[in-house]
Amino acid sequence: MSTQLDAASIARLSLHDPTHFSIQHSQTLHRLALLQHWNIPTGSKVLELGCGQGDCTTVLAYAVGEQGSVVAVDPAELDYGAPYTLRQAQGHISQGPLGRRITWFQQSPIDYLSSLPSPSPTYSPPASDSNAFDATVLAHCLWYFPSPSLILSTFRALKQHSKRLLLAEWSLVATHPSAQSHVLAALTQAALECRKPKSVSNVRTVLGPKRLTELALAAGWQLESETRVQGGEGLLDGQWEVYACLSSSFEREVEEQVSDERERGVVLALRDACEASLEGVQGGRKGVRAMDVWAASFV
Repeated sequence: MSTQLDAASIARLSLHDPTHFSIQHSQTLHRLALLQHWNIPTGSKVLELGCGQGDCTTVLAYAVGEQGSVVAVDPAELDYGAPYTLRQAQGHISQGPLGRRITWFQQSPIDYLSSLPSPSPTYSPPASDSNAFDATVLAHCLWYFPSPSLILSTFRALKQHSKRLLLAEWSLVATHPSAQSHVLAALTQAALECRKPKSVSNVRTVLGPKRLTELALAAGWQLESETRVQGGEGLLDGQWEVYACLSSSFEREVEEQVSDERERGVVLALRDACEASLEGVQGGRKGVRAMDVWAASFV
């Protein structure tokens, strides 16, 4: 079965609007591209943190095969999400052919990891330990964490329960010139969100590959491999973030949330830079590409 056919088959297992199937298909193709760099063997026991509606969960369940399993954890309320909530999307996947390979938990990553049996102080997951996860995946969820310190705590906790740590996050690198607007939109949103006591944005804590690697190393992991993956033309995340950044509601929110005039000037300058970057993009906002994605494996 070809990758293209695999992607179409897997994408149809997720809850989606049939009239916009290309959106779901592109998201699934992207996760399959990440999977090629992670090398997850058939039969693996995988933990996914920040699973959301299950875009990566279905790909992982497909990869582990009938003898494998995926534990998918997300802290969001089950009525969170649009156009489909987590409850709707996860429930739909559970009813499909991959459903029996997946167990869902609505918990924060730290709470879930704390609920697992405590290892001994000298414990390190051996290859034969059936209680340890073969791999833990965090794909496009690290920017949802409220702080770098919580990411560090999560990485440390995972060291006691998982043999590998597999990460994927936006790299802040735009190999394709039309993706530069996505980088600027993400930084603009982050500049606003970091000034809020509590953020519900999907861009809350922006950390690039260098800083994420530093956190993983500080938690006791060793970098095994890393690469950058370019998103396909159908990956619309860049367009979505640019639209959010340039919306009139974003500028109003800056005025309401940022009281210091110099700080406000910085956020608005980033927004202006994002808008100006569109002058070099064929098709304007609709021509924006997604920035490169960093994919890494730690042991």
